[in-house]
Amino acid sequence: MLFQSDEGKEPLTVEIHTEVDIVEARQKGRMFSNCLGFSTLDQARIITTISELSRNIYKYATTGKIIMEIIENQLEIGLKIIAIDKGPGIKNIQQALESGYTTSGGLGVGLSGVKKSMDEFTISSQEDHGVNIEVIKWKKRNK
Repeated sequence: MLFQSDEGKEPLTVEIHTEVDIVEARQKGRMFSNCLGFSTLDQARIITTISELSRNIYKYATTGKIIMEIIENQLEIGLKIIAIDKGPGIKNIQQALESGYTTSGGLGVGLSGVKKSMDEFTISSQEDHGVNIEVIKWKKRNK
């Protein structure tokens, strides 16, 4: 398989410092989701999620990383995406997750859209210490 080492599945990390890094993270997400056999619609959801999370890192924290990892259980295989930054953090997570909320004059679909399009969503933030977001998209195993 494309993303395995001799020890097994290795997470893939993309450091986010520039807009070019956002493109690289999206491309890696496309490869992961395609190799795992996600539908075209779910691939679009995964790529959009990676784009939103990496763009937020670039825009609000300046630097951080996106980690992608294949996970599995007996019934499903999934892609876990972790976004980590050491930026200013999010003061009000509940407000940031509201549909339509924006701090940049955008459409306000960023984090709320990520939460809606993924199967699992976890966020933690500490003011002046950054944000950690973990999302998972699952796919039923082929029988």
